[in-house]
Amino acid sequence: MSSIKSIVDIPTVNKIARLARLEILEKNKQNLTNDLNNILEFVAQLNEVDTSNVEPLASVTGHKLPLRNDEVTDGNIGELVLQNAPETSSGFFVVPKVIE
Repeated sequence: MSSIKSIVDIPTVNKIARLARLEILEKNKQNLTNDLNNILEFVAQLNEVDTSNVEPLASVTGHKLPLRNDEVTDGNIGELVLQNAPETSSGFFVVPKVIE
């Protein structure tokens, strides 16, 4: 792997854990720090690959996706959908007020 400076340290792992609402044991933090730095080093290595002559893919199989006309429709099942609602009014769902 390329020798880039370690980006992730223990305080960064603590911040990521707090933001993700994860509890990470102290004994696991150094291993997690090493793993995250290894992942970032690998991504940095991938960024060095010349992809200027590579066309973007929509699928790895190379198949083209079929196109269709973009026509707006309500599905013609409005009444059927409204049957699932606990309360309706004038063809619409009635929901409780959420702003105090």
